[in-house]
Amino acid sequence: MSDTDLIKLYSSRILALAADIPHNERLSAPQATVKKRSPLCGSTVTVDVIVKDGKIAEFGQDVKACALGQAAASVVGAAAIGRTRAEVETARDQLRAMLKEGAPAPLEPFDGLSVLEPARDYKNRHASILLTIEATAQAMAEAEAIA
Repeated sequence: MSDTDLIKLYSSRILALAADIPHNERLSAPQATVKKRSPLCGSTVTVDVIVKDGKIAEFGQDVKACALGQAAASVVGAAAIGRTRAEVETARDQLRAMLKEGAPAPLEPFDGLSVLEPARDYKNRHASILLTIEATAQAMAEAEAIA
């Protein structure tokens, strides 16, 4: 990876998102908690949710990841409240397709994930970028299963 590639990958927008992650605290009494880890880089994300009427009512996260994983967590954290499981799963699938297949960026309200398009070429970063949205989808499924 050249210096130019690194500068493009770690844009000021990505770094700004990484520095300001919404809902970056765990919930005291979540309905479901999911912890995901990327074995390749060691990034770890823990997501807590409370689901009411099929939508995320409360969301908390603990993010220990690279700047790309933090930026993804920032976008997901900003959009999570009020989302249905179907919306989260669609965003997860769209993000995965964007990274791995060159598909368009996820649609609103997760369209901020488009900032991570330059990471398509860096397969070793994909797992970290996907952690929060995957953990959120799994936590919603678990919360709905006990409801």
